[in-house]
Amino acid sequence: MERLIENAMYASRWLLAPIYFGLSLGLLALSLKFFQEIFHIIPNVFAMTEANLILVLLSLIDMALVGGLLVMVMLSGYENFVSALDIDDGKEKLSWLGKMDSSSLKMKVAASIVAISSIHLLKVFMDAKNTSPEYLMWFVIIHMTFVVSAFAMGYLDKLTKH
Repeated sequence: MERLIENAMYASRWLLAPIYFGLSLGLLALSLKFFQEIFHIIPNVFAMTEANLILVLLSLIDMALVGGLLVMVMLSGYENFVSALDIDDGKEKLSWLGKMDSSSLKMKVAASIVAISSIHLLKVFMDAKNTSPEYLMWFVIIHMTFVVSAFAMGYLDKLTKH
């Protein structure tokens, strides 16, 4: 009976596979939105102010960072929690694949969240004259919460590895 339960628990890791595949669909949706923005910018680029163009470009950078985060979580999570990826020797392989454990994945996610929050904060600051000081204050507080959390996670990770 114990063996049956253990085997069932171990096999249940495959329930995560559709979730990681779903992230790839999320990546597809993000790509479509990215190119929708590109196609929206191109005809209007000469009519846009420099500040507006920079805001749109920051949004594109934001989408690129989120896309990279999705790829990291999708591939590393699958490899760490479901099954090793069987990539042929002749095919290109990402350098970090197979080397990122769940702890380093957490750190990459935290760093990505801080980077994404930084871009949002920069966008808010670029439009600061149209934003209330209270809104700016809360945005900085939220961003600093992400920064402190990422730092604390890194520090705790360092402590547990020694």
